[in-house]
Amino acid sequence: MFIETETTPNPATLKFLPGRQVMPAGTREFASPEAAEASPLAEALFDTGEVTGVFFGGDFVSVTAAPGADWSQLKPQVVAVLLDHFVSGAPLFAGGDASGLSVPPENEAAVEDDPADADIVAQIRELLETRIRPAVANDGGDIVYRGYRDGVVHLQMQGACSGCPSSTATLKHGIEGLLKHYIPEVTEVRAA
Repeated sequence: MFIETETTPNPATLKFLPGRQVMPAGTREFASPEAAEASPLAEALFDTGEVTGVFFGGDFVSVTAAPGADWSQLKPQVVAVLLDHFVSGAPLFAGGDASGLSVPPENEAAVEDDPADADIVAQIRELLETRIRPAVANDGGDIVYRGYRDGVVHLQMQGACSGCPSSTATLKHGIEGLLKHYIPEVTEVRAA
């Protein structure tokens, strides 16, 4: 088995591609060792002592290193943990699957949508799914819709995109510009 690595716009995060499916559907982010207890793989990555974040995508794992960590030393450790996991066929989550895990719902709102804006919200969600999320996934992360009200779209960055120095520019210039172009009612995008 060969695991490819890719850099991300976030210098603290690398994207690891095992050449097989990681998550059958959705994504999952682990921002602490306590949260990582739900997954033997995430827990093993945190156990290196220099990992501060793990993100599972459809076909990749993004790993964020602690400030001051040296990727030249950490990368072989991460690859070894990933190889052990995928070659052994171990389950991704404790208990064998994701059932019974407390995962924050993806539709958890930062602001409540106004039912009168249902058409606008549907357009926003369509653009997120078809144009924006695939691009963000290429950078080792994800973006989650958290609400729309009075022209303002609330989004949450995850994985490599969470805490990335360029995430604010991505939200304000890239995503906001795209949404405003296709949906004139959108006036602003904010991080949730």
